[in-house]
Amino acid sequence: MDVWTTTVSGIIAQVVLLLCSLYGTNGEEVCDGALVTNLQPSAFRSSSRLSSSHGPSFAKLNRREGAGGWSPLTSDRYQWLEVDLGERTKITAVATQGRYGSSDWLTSYLLMFSDTGHNWKQYRQEDSIGSFPGNSNADSVVQYKLQQPAIARFLRLIPLDWNPNGRIGLRLETYGCPYTSDVVSLDGSSSSLVYRLSPGPKQMSRDVVSLKFKTLRNSGILLNADGPGGLSFSLELERGKLLLLLRRGSSSEARRLASLGSLLDDQHWHHVAVERRSTHLNLTVDKHTERVQIPAEFNHWDIEQLSVGVLSKRNFHGCLENLLYNGLNLIERAKHKDHQVTVVGNVTFSCAESVSVSVTFPGPQSFLQLPGAMASTSEGVSVGFQFRTWNKAGLLLTFDLPQQGGVVWLYLSEARLRLQIHKSGRLLLELSTGSGLNDGQWHSVEMNSGRSRLTISVDKEEGGVAHASPSFPVSVGSQVFFGGCPAEEDSQECKNPFNVFQGCMRLLTVENQPVDLIMVQQRLLGNYSHLQIDMCGIIDRCSPSRCEHGGRCSQSWTVFHCNCSDSGYSGATCHSSVYEQSCEAYKHNGNTSGHFYIDVDGSGPIKPQLVYCNMTEGNTWMVIEHNNTELTRLRPSPGRNQSVHFNYSTEEEQLLAVISQSEHCEQELSYHCRKSRLLNTPEGSPFSWWLGGPGPGRLQTYWGGAHPGSQQCACGLQGDCVDPQHYCNCDADRMEWTEDSGLLTHKESLPIRSLVLGDIQRPGSEAAYRVGPLRCHGDKSFWNAAFFDKETSYLHFPTFHGELSADISFLFKTTASSGVFLENLGIRDFIRIELSSSTQVVFSFDVGNGPLEVRVESSVPLNDNRWHRVRAERNVKEASLRLDELPAATQEAPADGHFHLQLNSQLFIGGTASRQKGFRGCIRSLQLNGVTLDLEERAKITPGVRPGCPGHCSSYGSLCQNRGRCVERASGFHCDCGLSAFTGVFCHTEVSASFKSETSVSYTFKEPYELGRNSSALPSSIYSDMTLRGENISLSFRTNQSPALLLYVSSYYREYLALLINKHDKLEVRYKLDSNRDAEVLTSGVRSSADGQLHAVTIRRLTHSVSVQMDQNAIEDFNLTSDGEFNAVKSLALGRVHDSGELDPDLARLASLGFTGCLSVVRFNSISPLKAALLHPDTSPVVITGPLVQSNCGTSASANPYAAENTNHLSDQSGSVGQPLVNAMRTDSALIGGVIAVVIFVIVTGLAITARFVYRRKETYRNQEVKGVKQEDSQDFTFNN
Repeated sequence: MDVWTTTVSGIIAQVVLLLCSLYGTNGEEVCDGALVTNLQPSAFRSSSRLSSSHGPSFAKLNRREGAGGWSPLTSDRYQWLEVDLGERTKITAVATQGRYGSSDWLTSYLLMFSDTGHNWKQYRQEDSIGSFPGNSNADSVVQYKLQQPAIARFLRLIPLDWNPNGRIGLRLETYGCPYTSDVVSLDGSSSSLVYRLSPGPKQMSRDVVSLKFKTLRNSGILLNADGPGGLSFSLELERGKLLLLLRRGSSSEARRLASLGSLLDDQHWHHVAVERRSTHLNLTVDKHTERVQIPAEFNHWDIEQLSVGVLSKRNFHGCLENLLYNGLNLIERAKHKDHQVTVVGNVTFSCAESVSVSVTFPGPQSFLQLPGAMASTSEGVSVGFQFRTWNKAGLLLTFDLPQQGGVVWLYLSEARLRLQIHKSGRLLLELSTGSGLNDGQWHSVEMNSGRSRLTISVDKEEGGVAHASPSFPVSVGSQVFFGGCPAEEDSQECKNPFNVFQGCMRLLTVENQPVDLIMVQQRLLGNYSHLQIDMCGIIDRCSPSRCEHGGRCSQSWTVFHCNCSDSGYSGATCHSSVYEQSCEAYKHNGNTSGHFYIDVDGSGPIKPQLVYCNMTEGNTWMVIEHNNTELTRLRPSPGRNQSVHFNYSTEEEQLLAVISQSEHCEQELSYHCRKSRLLNTPEGSPFSWWLGGPGPGRLQTYWGGAHPGSQQCACGLQGDCVDPQHYCNCDADRMEWTEDSGLLTHKESLPIRSLVLGDIQRPGSEAAYRVGPLRCHGDKSFWNAAFFDKETSYLHFPTFHGELSADISFLFKTTASSGVFLENLGIRDFIRIELSSSTQVVFSFDVGNGPLEVRVESSVPLNDNRWHRVRAERNVKEASLRLDELPAATQEAPADGHFHLQLNSQLFIGGTASRQKGFRGCIRSLQLNGVTLDLEERAKITPGVRPGCPGHCSSYGSLCQNRGRCVERASGFHCDCGLSAFTGVFCHTEVSASFKSETSVSYTFKEPYELGRNSSALPSSIYSDMTLRGENISLSFRTNQSPALLLYVSSYYREYLALLINKHDKLEVRYKLDSNRDAEVLTSGVRSSADGQLHAVTIRRLTHSVSVQMDQNAIEDFNLTSDGEFNAVKSLALGRVHDSGELDPDLARLASLGFTGCLSVVRFNSISPLKAALLHPDTSPVVITGPLVQSNCGTSASANPYAAENTNHLSDQSGSVGQPLVNAMRTDSALIGGVIAVVIFVIVTGLAITARFVYRRKETYRNQEVKGVKQEDSQDFTFNN
């Protein structure tokens, strides 16, 4: 290799090394150079120094000059060390060290930054934490990398805590790199910059405008972008917030698209960026971004002109920095007088800032004391200041009246400005003005008196003025106190009966003289305590809002509050849903059918929705309606297809989430046709199709009851179409009406979005369609469970991400006294829920403020092998823990603490990473932030853990009422109502029937082997022994008939039992247990049995002893004289008794009258004859004559506390297909056709009613012919399959 080549290679290597030193490996500029080391002593200032050798210029890292660092004269929280970096610099890290060879070091401190040496801004981590960790000795270096680089010229460090055995001592270094920028200052009156883009087609898919600004004014137009057609958007400051506005023409009303940021008038730099894409804008203010949809006319819109400092009445007054449009630096171009950039008015390319010194009153001990009247001859008062706060109340100003011996208080109350003058405890004068003064904006206050006139004003230009004419002079005493008073022992001349002021003040004047707050800070003027001078430390805790799901945020100086009313969510940040996630969950709570709000993703972003929960069947159906579920006739339309669209009662994301979460969904699709073909055509393409699935849906060419992609109907799949040559009945193309109907069950194709129907164009073609509601059942998450059989067994999942909000809910059951349910670790942070003892659950976590625990103690053991529900939530305000229905335990989070939960390990369920303190038992329905963890799938592949968890009746068996029996299922349980006189999913529905005088129900007692039926399918409540030594009878009745026979039981030996209402309106029981003796009559003393009210009767006999109770009256006891055996029981009759030949004459006369009224829940020992007649007439030994109609006459309707109050939402849907004709085909044909159809319908209906009336008059209702009875007894109800 020659010398030249070697030299070139060396140069290249040096260049590469130089570039690598300037830039990181990822191409970003390295910004970590030491900034303090080479500064001159004049760059350092401090509040004080212990001696000349302890001066601020010795506070350089690792230096030993002087006394080895800076130490102030006194060690308190009013001290500070300031460094001037010479120019605005990008600062990325800060390092501290104690004073060399001493016991002096800081343990925590605050960082402040400024461009001017005034108006300091506190640097905060995570938008909340203000303090930085310091040192633990004098020599080690503690470096902190700033999460977001700071750009400033001045840095100020304020000690908070220090070594208790020493004093404040400090050496420091900051790291960063030079910062270059282009700045322009606009005066708010006539100055602006206008950039005109080159003409010609642009059509860029993306435009980006970015800038930084700072201002003292809370309003003004920051930027305006104009395009063709008068369309424009602008960024405008309004009350310290940045608004994104759209306009259509210069005179049109602006449309607000977004509002972002707050307190932007704080004279600090704020970053703004607007990114325009084809259909939306991304607006960024500082660190927060909001995505905004824009109107369609802006989709193909180009910017023609950009203006800053727009000439208007609301011009922007302040400074701009680095104004970029698609990477072009417009300020730089303006400096170089680019022809596309026009400079208008007084524009300077620097940032000239006015100095305004503020003071912050942060807490209860804050006050500012200033001297009052300089001369004793001063008559009158002149005090002025500006303030901003979030608090509704607080003392602003107080002073004594030197001549009157009274006191003046100027204060905030209910966000109004009030003035009171007191003397000797007596109110002499009171004034008030203004409103809404706790809005965080600057408000100007003046108080003036003289010549018997006193005036207070707030924002005088807006009219907030109040006057009084006191009869005594009002003048300032020797001292004026702002914000509060010194502690009681230190103050003889300041009393504050009000709240202290928390907020900022500036521009203070006393007796028309401005107050120099820097002199106050240097202790050269007045006195103060717990103030932050030369800064306004106000924070908007509602921007961005931490309230979720539309909760409304409000705040005070120290905390924010979320109003969750009408949101459907609860908790400190409106995080947790107040509704269940499925109909299955409502049913498990013991609810019955009705409308309910369902929140399918719990605390997730999907809103609650109102659905109908049908709980009358074995499965729990969630029913979602659309705008037309009726059978609808189509009008012929020559030459074109007809398209029908369906709008559902829930939003798109709700609909898809319901389908995804359910185990099964279905939707009925039917087509009624006459000479109207459906799917099959000679060339193979269908006449009709439908669209289903997410969004607008995908094209589907199969029909209800068939398989996806088959291009068939149900009859084609079953092979029973009317024409075997086709796969749909309608494709036979016949003149007779036929139909193709069935259920669509392929979830990926649901719901049906629209129908396109084609073959209704020919003469004679007629058709009608029906699309039923979407019905889904089964909640995949509700019974999802795992059983942990060892303390060392666990399931693991990916890291849980709940940085700001985390909610965890699950059910557990165990026999163990302790164990960890859940744990996830980070480097320092963690989250854990555990059973700490047999009666206590603990929720613990650490987000950087130290471990925090929330405990709930139960009064009953939790290791009882029953299900218990745990709900834990942690957010930026508080942590809460709920166990079953016990009151929630809460712990507040520190107002200015860390709040990001940072985890990085796997999530452990049922154990810990150390495999210690594991949980033995079952965990079910585990959800984290509304997302269900599939425990069963993970358990299938994990040793020591089994999927599923049987044994639900121990917890839910009490839901089975009225002698219903809880039966276990692999996933869930069901209630067997076979031994109950009631029916329904929980055996809670009364079985009632309305009786006419001719109605009779006769139940025959037989042994099972005597019946020629398959007894294995018969309920156990149908049969009974035939010889009885006792009876247990219960029923309810409602009637106005007296006398009336309610129940009659006969035997083969002429013995009987009768329950009746006698002619005196009393309940009467007759026993004839010996055929050779007269019946024994037992009469109740309770009157008014036939009053039309519902009455419940219970009769119990054991041999000779009989007890009778009606309603809540006292039990009446009777004794029989017969032998106590009811032999050879034959039959039981309700209503009219037809076989009355063996009855006593008076009883036979009563039996022939029948019974008119209501009978309900009739039970005779183990049988329920009325239930057998109504619900099982085919399989029960009953004979029914006369009309028997099931009704709710024996039911007292009660409000369902879980059901939605408003159930009208589902009918509010408007659709494209008009109003359906209920239970009839809709007609879209001509008016005459409609009239004819209505007339025919009325005639046919009248004939049907007449025929039914005649039939019911002449014919009795025989066995298996009960009309109007709905068989809804749920023999095999299950919560989940």
